[in-house]
Amino acid sequence: MVVAVMAAVAPMATVSAKQPPPPDVKADTRESFAPVADHVREQMQAGGRFEFVNAQERDTVAKDLGDMQSLFDRFTKVDAMDDKSKIQLYNDQSEVNAILTRRDGDKEVCVHEQPTGSHLPKTTCRKYSDMERDRAATMQMKDEMLHTTIPKPLLIGPNAH
Repeated sequence: MVVAVMAAVAPMATVSAKQPPPPDVKADTRESFAPVADHVREQMQAGGRFEFVNAQERDTVAKDLGDMQSLFDRFTKVDAMDDKSKIQLYNDQSEVNAILTRRDGDKEVCVHEQPTGSHLPKTTCRKYSDMERDRAATMQMKDEMLHTTIPKPLLIGPNAH
């Protein structure tokens, strides 16, 4: 009987969200790098897969893409690079891929939590982009509520000035 219960509970304990392919900023020639870099820049715009990259991360990605372009301008392909340049290229690629993976709007984030008023835990999966849009809308609503002027009460009577 215990085995049957464990067999029934085991599938519920593991929840895997279908993930999009990870970002892969990788090229081995100058000609193959240009379209990759352009695609990353395009996807960081509003509505793109990586639109939620913040300003500091955007600067880092731009710097790394620029460094990578400089290496390809100097060597044209990875096979022609010296070891120091290959390491620099690898580090730049890794940093860009890490940022894009963290801010990937297509990835699903699953949360296993117990709803208020219930003893049954529930797993909810949502796209990162939906979560960020909801967060931004909530912050905007909060800001609007804080900046809405509350009318002062009209004083009537002997103490009115």
